[in-house]
Amino acid sequence: MPTLRFLGDESWTVDVEEGVTVLEAAEICGARVGSSCGGQCACSTCHVYVAKGLDTLNEITEQEDERLDMAFDVKPESRLGCQTVVGHQDLDITISEESTKAWYDEHPEERNKQ
Repeated sequence: MPTLRFLGDESWTVDVEEGVTVLEAAEICGARVGSSCGGQCACSTCHVYVAKGLDTLNEITEQEDERLDMAFDVKPESRLGCQTVVGHQDLDITISEESTKAWYDEHPEERNKQ
């Protein structure tokens, strides 16, 4: 079972089954990954950077690539959490600033708890 480590304004770790998405894993452990469109690949708020394990993930689809064009600070290790399927390897994931901001916009009650 792969272990995912999320780094953002805090850090979270979760063990998940192969085949779940990075966004689903973030929701399981409470990592602050935005999901304005509900994981439908209609926005870029779940933009993350895969620091470890990138080469073990599913290929980027044309739809994901087009949505990444809308994201801020895109890097070679950029992925959309809703489209990134966990394989058999552990992953280290850095949550983008864009995604963290979107998460707080979606959960305004959490803003004052920082």
